[in-house]
Amino acid sequence: MADDCAPRRGTALPGTASPFTDIARSRRSPRQFLAAALSPADIRGVLEDAQTAPSNSNTQPWSVHVVSGAARDALAKQLLRAEEEGRTSPDFTDGYGDGLYLARSQALGASVYRARGIERSDRDGRRAAVRENLEFYGAPHAAFLFMPALGDGVRTAGDIGMYAQNFLLSLAARGLAGIPQTVLGVYADTVREFLGVPAELKLLFGISFGMADPEAPVNTLRTERVPLQRSVVLHDTPGVLGRQ
Repeated sequence: MADDCAPRRGTALPGTASPFTDIARSRRSPRQFLAAALSPADIRGVLEDAQTAPSNSNTQPWSVHVVSGAARDALAKQLLRAEEEGRTSPDFTDGYGDGLYLARSQALGASVYRARGIERSDRDGRRAAVRENLEFYGAPHAAFLFMPALGDGVRTAGDIGMYAQNFLLSLAARGLAGIPQTVLGVYADTVREFLGVPAELKLLFGISFGMADPEAPVNTLRTERVPLQRSVVLHDTPGVLGRQ
């Protein structure tokens, strides 16, 4: 009798790409979506896939709110109003430091503006881009990922990140797309009040999702990844990265 807990091997041959590899390496974060809503079956499937994410001691600390339709539109208006009035209320600190991570963030920002045809001196264009961010880039749905305040929050946030990755890859596997947006967490009080979420649940970020607009120039943007040698150190694990 087979052990249901035994690991199962995939169908890909050693040394060949698996369907997962194709999905993981082709996933993108679009910044313009089609307005068409997804089917209830697709949304439920994505949520069920996300729910299989691992978590510390199986705590499953995520609390997820999904907005669509009129609720989505009304929340976008509230976020825009909060931005106009300067009512930020992040639950977590922000910042990239002054070195490598700041440089990477700035490089991405410059690439996005170039893809949109927005000049560095175009303040109106840059402000419009910020507002599009708060309008979920036109996506018909947005998921808000809340977490309980446990300890310093780091382990819990890691669990939320694993849930989010499952969510995003499930979208990609269905030919759909999503973009994680930490800026939505900057207006945590606005989101909590609108959704009726208790104060003890903290907003880490949101994910706007739907069908990416294939005609949008900004969606041609492809971000780079550093070579493995710059982020991985191997110990007694020969033949993986060559000479380090």
